[in-house]
Amino acid sequence: MDRVPPDRDDRAGNPGAGAAPALRPLTARSVVLSTLLGHHPPALPARALVRVAELFGTAEGAVRTALTRMVAAGDLEQRDGAYRLTDRLLARQARQDDSRAPRTRPWDGGWEIAVVTPDRRPAAERAALRQAMAALRLAELREGCWLRPANLVRARPAVVTEQCALLTGAAPEGDPARLAATLWDLEAWAVRARALEAALRRERAEGLARRFTVSAAVLRHLLADPVLPASLLPADWPGDRLRRHYEDFDREFRELLLRHIGG
Repeated sequence: MDRVPPDRDDRAGNPGAGAAPALRPLTARSVVLSTLLGHHPPALPARALVRVAELFGTAEGAVRTALTRMVAAGDLEQRDGAYRLTDRLLARQARQDDSRAPRTRPWDGGWEIAVVTPDRRPAAERAALRQAMAALRLAELREGCWLRPANLVRARPAVVTEQCALLTGAAPEGDPARLAATLWDLEAWAVRARALEAALRRERAEGLARRFTVSAAVLRHLLADPVLPASLLPADWPGDRLRRHYEDFDREFRELLLRHIGG
């Protein structure tokens, strides 16, 4: 349940559907984050987080050190005997939950277009905008111009409205499906999605640690799904199928994990 955005390690190798996907090892910090991001409400006592980390052979001292550092960094707060996500990570949890069941609307052919208006921006503002655009599932057509099909329902954060002119209109001339394929690496996403779908089937018979790691990988991957209209997607797109299989997997996995935490 690690809700960390996908990185190069997650995409490396592009394994086929029959191959076991490369899975990123989980540190004490990522185990804590994954556990809390997958828990509603996102608050647990230290002893429960230690119990989860034990699945990976992580010592209690390492977990408590990670908790102290995460509180100091503003990732967590300690209150009422529990560690809780702060507002910044609550926003990440909301994005993760949305990636499991994206809110869409019928597509009429229009595109969201965001054009950066300031001539000069500090590096921190540019980085914040890029992060916000990724969360909104917009892609950069060229420097300062972002777009996507207008089929998603979600709010735009202030960092976007302050730096961009926002429009809805027609896409550049040409085949919209071809444009989508240039904005997103749909083939690579689909290949890894099929490999993770196969892993979900295999890992249901494995131990909790392996299930936890696979669950984290699936959720990272779903965050990278552009959630395009069906008419712009390649045939046999695995997005919705991966979501359905994950929900089934997650119900059983979460019951086992809560049993372990309470044991």
